[in-house]
Amino acid sequence: MKNKIVAIQGDNLKKLNYNNDTTIFLAAEAQNRKFKIFYYEPKNIFIKNNKIYAYGDFIKLFNKKKFFKLLSKRTINLENARYLLIRQDPPFNMNYISTTYFLDRLKTVKIINNPTSIRNVSEKLYSYEFRKYMPPTIFTSRLEDIKYFIRKYKSVILKPIHGHSGNDIALLKFKYREKYLRRYLNKHGYVMCQKFLPGIINGDKRVFIINGKVVGSISRVPKKGSFLSNLSKGGKAIISKLTKKENTISKIIAKKIKKDGIYFAGIDFISEKLNGDINVTSPTGLKNYFDLTRINLAKLFWKDLL
Repeated sequence: MKNKIVAIQGDNLKKLNYNNDTTIFLAAEAQNRKFKIFYYEPKNIFIKNNKIYAYGDFIKLFNKKKFFKLLSKRTINLENARYLLIRQDPPFNMNYISTTYFLDRLKTVKIINNPTSIRNVSEKLYSYEFRKYMPPTIFTSRLEDIKYFIRKYKSVILKPIHGHSGNDIALLKFKYREKYLRRYLNKHGYVMCQKFLPGIINGDKRVFIINGKVVGSISRVPKKGSFLSNLSKGGKAIISKLTKKENTISKIIAKKIKKDGIYFAGIDFISEKLNGDINVTSPTGLKNYFDLTRINLAKLFWKDLL
């Protein structure tokens, strides 16, 4: 039984978009390799009698609009899975962190990404190790720091350090409302404040890293009038190639995150600058890459695991 199950801890299945969702793309490839797919939401994991259980559904996936069928509702001992994919989106809050402590107790299951490593590799803060490849950036919750940064660089980007998918990202220019900035900091606490790179209008680059290797990339171009390239915010995926500089930086990061226990990650560049997002909680874009290139990185994902 153990060798037949891939467990997936993810967001509400009904809210996923089959056309571009990486979780479904990875699960479909596992199903093609004769694994059974067990899907559960983070709220449904629990400890009983010193064992880690999850309540969820065995599912079958289809290549069409109605992309899944619920086969049976079950409570399973997660030790019976061969692999477990952590695929829920941030925010990286205490509920998220608590599930990683639950999963740490599993002894015989290969978990992607390693739950201890997910805690240690805080996506935006971790990027500070690579700050020489980034635009000027600070991490702070102090109003005075951000006001000084705006005076120095004129236009800056603010991001909650545990945010995701382009949510609550703000562009502040020299003329800004201090009242708005105070509300922003009161809501989010620590933020990443970064010099704005106008090259974003031409798109950023999402680089895919699997098992310490740089395996592909796409560009994501913001919709007209926006500075957000996230696909969830209307950005458009197009084929891209890494420059020599981007490829060199990506390989350095790939080597480091593998050493730190991360198997699958996405990193982003704007104008050859690392933008500070090293995505390890739920990296996306593999389905978009396949649609553009017909190269199936999900096959490589599973090949390197099996």
